[in-house]
Amino acid sequence: MTAIKPETETEYDVVVIGTGPGGEGAAMQLAKSGYNVAIVEKHKALGGGCTHWGTIPSKALRHSVSRLIEYNNNPLFSGPGWQSGMTFSHILHYAESVIRKQVKLRSSFYDRNDVTVVHGTASFLDKNRIRVTKLDGSVDDLITKHVVIATGSRPYNPEDVDFSHPRIYDSDKVLSLSHEPKTILIYGAGVVGSEYASIFRGMGVKVDLINQRERLLSFLDAEISDALSYHLRNSGVVIRHNEEYESITGHDDKVVLKTKSGKTMAADCLLFANGRSGNIEQLDCQAVGLEPNYRGQLEVNENYQTSVDNIYAVGDIIGYPSLASAAYDQGRICASAIINGNCDKALISDIPTGIYTIPEISSVGKTEEELTEMKVPYEVGRAQFKHLARAQISGADVGCLKLLFHRETRELLGLHCFGERASEIIHIGQAIMEQKNGGNTIDYFVNTTFNYPTMAEAYRVAALNGINRLLL
Repeated sequence: MTAIKPETETEYDVVVIGTGPGGEGAAMQLAKSGYNVAIVEKHKALGGGCTHWGTIPSKALRHSVSRLIEYNNNPLFSGPGWQSGMTFSHILHYAESVIRKQVKLRSSFYDRNDVTVVHGTASFLDKNRIRVTKLDGSVDDLITKHVVIATGSRPYNPEDVDFSHPRIYDSDKVLSLSHEPKTILIYGAGVVGSEYASIFRGMGVKVDLINQRERLLSFLDAEISDALSYHLRNSGVVIRHNEEYESITGHDDKVVLKTKSGKTMAADCLLFANGRSGNIEQLDCQAVGLEPNYRGQLEVNENYQTSVDNIYAVGDIIGYPSLASAAYDQGRICASAIINGNCDKALISDIPTGIYTIPEISSVGKTEEELTEMKVPYEVGRAQFKHLARAQISGADVGCLKLLFHRETRELLGLHCFGERASEIIHIGQAIMEQKNGGNTIDYFVNTTFNYPTMAEAYRVAALNGINRLLL
């Protein structure tokens, strides 16, 4: 068999594989430190799954639907002559415009920092040589001292579900939805499933949300999880807990799902949103002795270094926390480890969670259940959004801010927010939680003047509510 001869052989200090947040974070940090960097992207546009199929399009969809709900519920826009509908294709068109802006912006980063962008599919020849196969079949070889794997993940597709059927979708494929379903089954009630349940229900689609567990998003504080369940049900979503599919069958006019408990459900289409798999297969990891787990993920140490000393991995390919925000920071920390031989930086232990349901959810720190199990003496302060002037003005009065703090030291232990702009509001409390030498205290919110009216003043209301409980 004749060996394939590369068209070019080019040497670099570091080759980064994947242009999502993790790859971008690593490439930018390395380039700014004077390293000769190449980044490989298998798709024609930069940005990775985050920009094209995950975070950006789904959040653009969510924003549009949220505004549609606000519009339909606002008495200013009621009455004859007002258009209250919006098609899925219209919303997708808006998402595509955001993606184009993101691609243009991200592409400029590589140009400005002299990072070489190579389009094609990367695979290992050995630990210092990467082969890139282009769309026309030609290959280039990249010789490098270090490699950063940031290939991301894709929706998990079990073999017994026919994803080639035009009515069966995963969270990538659903972005190409061309018809307007009246009903949808969503299998998997994790973050992605819950977000899309909100989106479709907001558009007037009847939704059945099938959850394999006892409650929604069980990693959340139970009060917040219960609030999400209530508001989804209140909007018309049917939630079915403790169910697993026996079979999923696509027909010309519908999809039928049968559960192991004996139930049969049918809808115009089905979204399968149950886990993700790492994009590892095309890398030929066996060539360098890397062994991914059953979900295609790699093990790394605190510097994001794999078992091969010059190969690092960041982002979804290493699993938890599988957040775009964390991936970017992982890339920067990984780059620092390459530059300095070791890195004394690390991600803060309390990474905020942003869940873009309608209303959205964000949390950081411990839950009530965790503190109770740890036997920590804590108290709770709450602020209901319906009592805030800004929420009343904007019509975003559903939700609350919940502060958990130590009864004796008054340190913040956990923050939980449910409602519009929750993922923005949470960062105020996160900043205080990270303060050292006595700076982390609930008293900060009582002794600080907040603009009025704002959503941020929920912290003052919640802090006073919690401190008053100490006096009981």
